[in-house]
Amino acid sequence: MLPMTTSKVSRWDQHGREHVVQVQKAGMQRQLSCGTCGWRRKAQFLPWLKAEEHLAEAHQATVDPSAPAS
Repeated sequence: MLPMTTSKVSRWDQHGREHVVQVQKAGMQRQLSCGTCGWRRKAQFLPWLKAEEHLAEAHQATVDPSAPAS
């Protein structure tokens, strides 16, 4: 059995709410799951980009908390 690792993509919406998509990795396969709405998707390539797209489209969450403030 392959070891599983987990990371996350988080973004804030215009109301200051945080939305998180968990990225679980096992081998070449990655499973995305949104903590806000329960959306799930398998992604082999570019899972973090797909997570960012979901957050922007479904939740209008586009503010990256790790980006420096300007």
